[in-house]
Amino acid sequence: MIENILLVGTQVVILFILIAIGVVCNKTKILTSKSLKDITNLVLYIITPCVIINSYNREFDLSMLKGLLITIIATLLSFAANILIAHLVIKDSDKKREAVLRFGAVFSNCGYMSLPLQQALLGDEGVFYCATYVAIFQIMLWTYGIIVMSGDIKNLNPKKMILNPGVLSTLIGIIIFILPITLPKIIIEPVKYLAALNTPLPMIIIGFYLATSSFNIKGFNIYLSFFLRLIASPILMLIIVYAFGIRGSLLVSSVISASAPVAAVSTMFSEKFNSDTPLSATMVSISTVLSILTMPLIIGFTMMLA
Repeated sequence: MIENILLVGTQVVILFILIAIGVVCNKTKILTSKSLKDITNLVLYIITPCVIINSYNREFDLSMLKGLLITIIATLLSFAANILIAHLVIKDSDKKREAVLRFGAVFSNCGYMSLPLQQALLGDEGVFYCATYVAIFQIMLWTYGIIVMSGDIKNLNPKKMILNPGVLSTLIGIIIFILPITLPKIIIEPVKYLAALNTPLPMIIIGFYLATSSFNIKGFNIYLSFFLRLIASPILMLIIVYAFGIRGSLLVSSVISASAPVAAVSTMFSEKFNSDTPLSATMVSISTVLSILTMPLIIGFTMMLA
């Protein structure tokens, strides 16, 4: 197990070195808020979809199709359980603060943190399964995420549930995988080159925001939210997938997706719906730092069981 922890820990440290570069870019003004917004859009609308499509561009395999279906079921069960637990245990008189704490406990940074780690530890197979998690994440984000952060079901946007980069690229990828369609080299090679940017750019984005965040923690509830996000959620995913009798890469991939820190989109949603934005930024920053300890331990243990 120590060997697995060191393996995962090394990869997480590598990601944090890239995050540190983002901090330096902020402090030295190499990047500005405007330029970072453009980079974020590049990652969201081009690079991440390329990563997902590239992961599905493979020979059809029935066992992987079964794994994909198991990932969908396990992810939905995991989200349902996380939402229920968050609403049962996180209570706060300040409803805006309560919304941010619940949101942070439920949504992991699966796109920015998990995808690069999947690629490093499991290769394209890990990204293949993680892409499905990301698609479910996007659907939950534009349904439950909007309801909890805004406090009003009227803010739901059905179009964005499907018409978003994560879901659309996953649907395209699944079609390519199932039919199967062989993409010509002139198309797949640029996709691969763009996909290769998925590790450094998201980490630099996280580092940039980390440099501007407060590390001031107030109240027991924030510790509880961190515990649910960083420890309870991945362990719950491990139990669910393990109970299905699943082992190997699929088990590890599922836990990696669930073990990431608080989703960076928490701050964007908090600002959009006039919630507690400083708290959300603090949660993203601190949980990202804490994940350097929690992710190697949990993922390393999972790799031992796999």
